[in-house]
Amino acid sequence: METARTAKPAFDWKRLVFMLTGVLLFAIVYFSSPWPDAIDPMGEHFPLSVQAKGAIAVFLLAGTWWVFEVVPIGVTSLMIGILQVMFLIRPAKVAFKDFMDPSVLFIFASIMIGLVFTKTGLTKRLAYKMLDIVGERTSMIYLGVFVVTAALTHIMAHTAVAATIYPLLLAIYALYGEGDRPTKFGKGLFIGMAYVAGAGSIITLLGAARGAVALGFFKEIVGVDVGFFRLTYFMAPIGWGMTFLLWGFFMVVCKPEKDRIPGLREKARELNAKMGGLTREEILAAIIVCTVIVIMSLRAFVPALKAVDKTAIILCSSVLFFVFKILDIKDLEDIPWNIILLFAGAMSIGFCLWETGAAKWMAVNWLVMFQDANAFVFIMSIAFFVMIMTNFIMNVAAIAISLPVALVIAPYLGVAPEVILYASLVMAGMPFLLLVGAAPNAIAYDSGQFTPGEFFLLGIPASLLLMVLVAAAVQFIWPLMGMPIRIAAGG
Repeated sequence: METARTAKPAFDWKRLVFMLTGVLLFAIVYFSSPWPDAIDPMGEHFPLSVQAKGAIAVFLLAGTWWVFEVVPIGVTSLMIGILQVMFLIRPAKVAFKDFMDPSVLFIFASIMIGLVFTKTGLTKRLAYKMLDIVGERTSMIYLGVFVVTAALTHIMAHTAVAATIYPLLLAIYALYGEGDRPTKFGKGLFIGMAYVAGAGSIITLLGAARGAVALGFFKEIVGVDVGFFRLTYFMAPIGWGMTFLLWGFFMVVCKPEKDRIPGLREKARELNAKMGGLTREEILAAIIVCTVIVIMSLRAFVPALKAVDKTAIILCSSVLFFVFKILDIKDLEDIPWNIILLFAGAMSIGFCLWETGAAKWMAVNWLVMFQDANAFVFIMSIAFFVMIMTNFIMNVAAIAISLPVALVIAPYLGVAPEVILYASLVMAGMPFLLLVGAAPNAIAYDSGQFTPGEFFLLGIPASLLLMVLVAAAVQFIWPLMGMPIRIAAGG
């Protein structure tokens, strides 16, 4: 008996193998001989410097460690900064400064909003109201969550939406009757929310920063200004189409163990009634959050507000939560720092690939392989490249490195620039493979319902589904809506 109590756990050989795999990939790339230049169709050379090759090496190690979670995902992020400094890829002041990039602080503030909704009880109220509407069938609960998530991303950033919806999902899952134990329903609920947050965020410029960046590049290179409503016109069928496709997808791959939760609607009504009227804290929290959302939404239309970064606006809510004593110092201990570090590391490796020229080198090498392909194959090659890159680096960066190159090559193949813009934006918004691809992925991971490996495996068929939808949009949907797909060769 004593021996059983003191026996050491078996050595985790699988963890060691994947850890060493990441290290080996880093070493092979970093210490390899110089790689040849990338050459674009105009004959311009893009050399791969020692630092850029080092960035790719860090990229491979981090990707391996993240997928197989050999150490906590936040610790892998720290390794990204350490390797950049130790191997002289970027200075410490630059590599670690990215860990406090405005996007990281935006995520922090978004998570604070979710924390406040949970603490005040607003989350439970919302959950009970939704369950009262959608009823007891788990398929309808999936659909209700997905539709609400997608709709909210039309008016607020998908990160903030995920942080708001996340505690609501915890409240819903608590009524499923399985405690904290991972289930298929739990996987579908949380991963589905993350995926749909991305799908909804492509529809308007308010869902994420990537849209505004892409339109800026498009205007500069093509000379055409794409308006707010024109973007929404072409993106709405794809965003909502993907939302409903994902519902069907999760009903197949994560079919809930229970077809329905008997008595759920009555239970939700009963629990809602027990909560009584709205408290002072709930009212204050709702007013603060709604005000912040309105101000951030108005940035797209009010020039004076456009100059103010959205991170500063949303961080005001964090401060006000403490000013009005909705939160206290102990609540800071509930912040999931592992998730914040994860996204901080993603920002650092993204900037590293971008600033060293590694990302540009990869984009040019990839796209020139298709410079003699037909228009459809070229468009889909761009879509595929953006899809892969957006899983590893900021979607803004994925757009920034691929769109300019693609827009230069497109006219030679008779491809209209507008279809390049929209196909790239669709793919950049839906990183389904890695947790670091988008903040909603990382927020969903905090539920404990799935591992990074499970997320990756589910992401493969989901990404293929997305590619099929984009192919259908290019071939059928967008042309029917009036989008030009092809121009005269050389035009």
